[in-house]
Amino acid sequence: MSENKEIGQSERILNAAIHCISTKGYASVSLRDIADEAGVVLSQVNYYYKNKEGLFIEVIKVLARHYLQELEDKLSQGKSEKEKLACLIEFFQEMLLENPGLFKLLFDMTSMAFWSDTFKEPLRQLFDDSTTLIEKYMTKGYSQTGTMGNYSYSPSILSRITLGALFGTSIQIMLGENQKEAIESLSAIKCLY
Repeated sequence: MSENKEIGQSERILNAAIHCISTKGYASVSLRDIADEAGVVLSQVNYYYKNKEGLFIEVIKVLARHYLQELEDKLSQGKSEKEKLACLIEFFQEMLLENPGLFKLLFDMTSMAFWSDTFKEPLRQLFDDSTTLIEKYMTKGYSQTGTMGNYSYSPSILSRITLGALFGTSIQIMLGENQKEAIESLSAIKCLY
């Protein structure tokens, strides 16, 4: 029974961290904020996660698993490469409209990874796993190289270009004034295929 209570408290802390960081940003959130949000004492946060960095690494792992599962579910819905691309674009559009806090959290984590070796590896892995999924579902028709215009690229490179275009455009949308209208700009990524 005490094991279930511990799992419950650690999950509450983790959920509180996700909520706090996605609404305020990593730099603006203290462990006390997270403890208050979770309804636990500060020492419980330290007990389960040691420090803010340990908690944040766990946030990255949980969100990466969730994000990758949703991404794969979405990609598997399309039959053709064009349908899969449409599903991928729809995934990004839905995330921007329905869960912008999660996108802000992803951007915040990416920014932190530039300055922290501790955060770099899990974020690098998330991007690598994302491009691997895109490659698996969308570039099956290419044996060794795919063609874009007069140029040939490997499926891996096409996958990175696709993810980069979606991620970069999403950043611009989040920073823009008319986000709902700008979200349609993601559809232009179809011209890559």
